[in-house]
Amino acid sequence: MSRRTIGVLGVAILAAVSASARGQPIQQVSFPSADGRTTLVGYLFLPDRAGRRTPAIVLMHGRSGAYSSTANGDYSAATLRRRDATWARLWATKGYVALLVDSYGPRGYPDGFAAGTHDERPGAINEVTVRPLDAYGALVFLRARPDVAGDRIGLQGWSNGASAALATMAVNGAGSAGRTAATGFRVALAFYPGCGLDGQFAAGYRPYAPVRIFIGDADEEVSPASCQKLADRNAALGGGVDLTVYPGATHDFDDPINHRQDNPANVAASQDALARATAFFDAALRP
Repeated sequence: MSRRTIGVLGVAILAAVSASARGQPIQQVSFPSADGRTTLVGYLFLPDRAGRRTPAIVLMHGRSGAYSSTANGDYSAATLRRRDATWARLWATKGYVALLVDSYGPRGYPDGFAAGTHDERPGAINEVTVRPLDAYGALVFLRARPDVAGDRIGLQGWSNGASAALATMAVNGAGSAGRTAATGFRVALAFYPGCGLDGQFAAGYRPYAPVRIFIGDADEEVSPASCQKLADRNAALGGGVDLTVYPGATHDFDDPINHRQDNPANVAASQDALARATAFFDAALRP
């Protein structure tokens, strides 16, 4: 099979799962962050299960923000980043309420920040001290909805949003004091996070509920070794973190854009991560 054929199949993996929900409208909503001062924007993807309380998933975008690089000032449901929207549609087709949170736009940074500029990113969008409070704001918002099973909500993030997801789940993270799987998020998925987390958990990382990390060993933006270190230290503290490292896979390995899916290792990683993510959420969030 040619590299191009494999790449096309890789794009199809995530694109096909959203086909049945593509016609569903995306609802733009607003709700307060748990920071007490920011009104966030979110995008709701709803399943076709009227009248039933269903589990839900909060989605946290990466460093480039919630919108496509071609948004051209149109920051709306029509210009959401393809990867994020595709995953949100996937969860909706599987019966979940999915809420994609825009942490950057409401704070004046809708385009996010460029690769390699992490140390210069604005403190107002810090993924360790600020964005977890957005995740908890989304949790409160979803729990107030009559169509959501408030005790069965998961968390997913990519890149900077994955780092935010890790920080959100930490027992000593921002907004997580006293949280348990019953009062916080049931479980979390972190796709290729920066696992250094600004040194905030240097003494060891402990989540209050299970966390799964997916990363490629050819990641060009974040360090797989750092995630291995986090997982090893977590194991010494009792566990809760499961790390999967994909040989040859890069950053954004699950992004359906062609230059990512031209890499066979990214296609294989996308297939495996999709299956693992679905099984993980279904086991934890289904009644």
